[in-house]
Amino acid sequence: MYPVCLNISGRLCVVVGGGSVAERKVKGLVAEKARVTVVSPQLTSGLAKLVKEHACRWRRKEYVAGDLTGAFLVFAATDNPGIQQQISRDADSLGVPVNVIDDPGQCSFQVPATVQRGDLILAVSTSGKSPAVAALVRRRLEDQYGSEYGALLQLMGELRKEVIAAAPTSDERKILFQNILHDDIVEWIRDGRWDRVQEHLHKVLGPDVDFDISQLGTGV
Repeated sequence: MYPVCLNISGRLCVVVGGGSVAERKVKGLVAEKARVTVVSPQLTSGLAKLVKEHACRWRRKEYVAGDLTGAFLVFAATDNPGIQQQISRDADSLGVPVNVIDDPGQCSFQVPATVQRGDLILAVSTSGKSPAVAALVRRRLEDQYGSEYGALLQLMGELRKEVIAAAPTSDERKILFQNILHDDIVEWIRDGRWDRVQEHLHKVLGPDVDFDISQLGTGV
């Protein structure tokens, strides 16, 4: 498996199935601003709510191969093994990546367990061997990496232009970024010690750094 993050904003993602697993998939896709079409004769109440809110489109019907036309990603989430296999074959024939629930051998991609802190995404994959192990590792990551890491990433993004202005070469910029990441900076952010963070930034980048660091907060 080759790990990759996809920008699915505005892309058509087709979910075949209307049960609880399909609902979880649809919610994740909608959160990333995908155009989602659900193909199923019936829906959970949660999916019906999303359709009513125009968060996704519902094709109230049994699956046929033409339902995948134009899809960027396909998710097979029915309770019929024969249909699952057919979806996998149809997606492969179209060159469309497909995820078949509970059947890694039919998948061309897997969806990892994730922990998200702002724009920081930590992904855990077991290559389809054990979702339970992936969930265990994810819970441990959730305990270890709090919202302060999202705030740190936001800070580094905001400071990027300052670093580029201060260092003309990539090697010099690399050193500056490394110097910003003081061993204690995560703890300072977590504890709301913005005075210490600001003092450290002035030491590394100079006193002219003009950025209201306290706006980051720790709820990222």
